[in-house]
Order: sequence, then structure tokens, then C-alpha cells
Amino acid sequence: MCGRFSLTATPQEVQELFGLEEIEDFPPRYNIAPTQPILIIAGDRRREEGDNRTDRRALLARWGFLPGWVKDPADLPLLINARSETAAEKASFRAAMRHRRILVAASGFYEWRRPPKGSKEKSVAYWIRPRAGGIVAFGGLMETYMSADGAEMDTAAILTVGPNREVAPIHDRMPVVIAPEDFSRWLDCLNQEPRHVADLMQPAPDDCFEAIRVSDLVNKVANSGPEVQKPATDAEPAVAPAKPVKRPVKPKTADTDSDQMKLF
Repeated sequence: MCGRFSLTATPQEVQELFGLEEIEDFPPRYNIAPTQPILIIAGDRRREEGDNRTDRRALLARWGFLPGWVKDPADLPLLINARSETAAEKASFRAAMRHRRILVAASGFYEWRRPPKGSKEKSVAYWIRPRAGGIVAFGGLMETYMSADGAEMDTAAILTVGPNREVAPIHDRMPVVIAPEDFSRWLDCLNQEPRHVADLMQPAPDDCFEAIRVSDLVNKVANSGPEVQKPATDAEPAVAPAKPVKRPVKPKTADTDSDQMKLF
């Protein structure tokens, strides 16, 4: 799964990579957690024939997907991730997979290597970033949720897939990564059905990422500065690549605070 990530690139870098006509300014964010606003890129279906503007737009969405049919969000578990293998069939994600695929801009993500059940060892946090630096685009889904009082809120989830070689020793899931050359096909929900983009939902190529052990500062949402990405001083030797272990993992949510929607 993906339960925390980071976006420390500048607005100009995001605008250039995703081919955006405009983008609002935003600060670097080192420890993005569920229920907070995240920057997403969606295909713009509002264009009229002959309009030459870019077909992509950036907007903010709550990280925690709410299907349109939900009456009370309190009755639904927090959906921060969607399994790419089953999203097209699941009632919660089926419509969004067909009509509202998005990209989530990130500088990398965090994952925890959990100790065996019954072990007294602590979970170990890793900062997993592109080996070449820069921005990575996660495949995601969005839904605009309307509450009973008519208020609208854009919500989003990140699609996940099995791990690549670097992530496998740490966790058995990782975010779907969409390459720049595939942005247009992924976002084209008018012409590209889920079956047409299924080939994009694969583990990132081996050597795409590097995993850096970090301290447990990242565990607490209140720690939101660059110190959360500093390598741990007592870092273990690098873990050896391993074959993915397929086992069900129950998503874990992070602590939140009442001001998260004011971060931007």
C-alpha cells in the first residue's frame, strides 16, 4: 500500500512535467498523510472544439476516496489506496476507473517493513524515491462527493500494484507509476477504457527507486519538515532483493489533525 508520500518539487517543475497551462503556488510537503489535500492532475473535459488549451488541469483533492453512492462517510473505511488488479470490478472504484483516472504528483513515498507477528522488533521506515531524482506520477482515481447538504468535495485514491525489486524486501505493494510518455493515454477516459490501460498498471521498472532507511520521525504527521527524510544514523545494511510475497495487507491509516485541509 501507500500510506505516506512527499511532494517537494517546485510548482514550476510540476507544471513543466505535466504540461499544465497554469498552477497555483504551493509549499514543499515532506510527510503527506491520509485525509490531507493532495495535488492531482486530471484530464480537462471542459474544452470546446477548437480550443487549443492544454487538456490537463491541476487541482486539490482529499486523500481518501468517497464513492458517490455513500450516504455517510463515517460508515466507510478510509479508502486511500485501490488495488489495480481489481479496481475496474469493485463497486467503490468501477466508475472512477472508467471515467476519472488521475495522476498524483509525488517526489517519492514512505513504506514500513513490518516485523513478523509476535516479534518484539519495531517497524522500520523507508523513504523510497526515484533514483534519478525529480517527480514521479502515481496512477490514481478521483470522485467528487456531494454531501447531504449539497457541498462538493473532490476525493482521490492511489492505485497500487505488486512491488518491484527495490520495494519487495520492504513491502508487498507499491504505487502504480505512470511514465510521462503514457500520461495522455492514462488520462484519456473518453477513448481509453480500463482494459486499454491495463498494461500501464505494472510494477515500476527495477532500479527506478532507491530505498533509504529513515527514523521514526515520519510516523507522526506533525513532523512535516525535511528531517523526516534524513537517513537514520543507525541504518541497517541494505536489504537484499527478494521475490514478492503475496499476502493480504490491511491498510493502516495515519494520525490526522483538524487543520490538514488548510495546508495549501
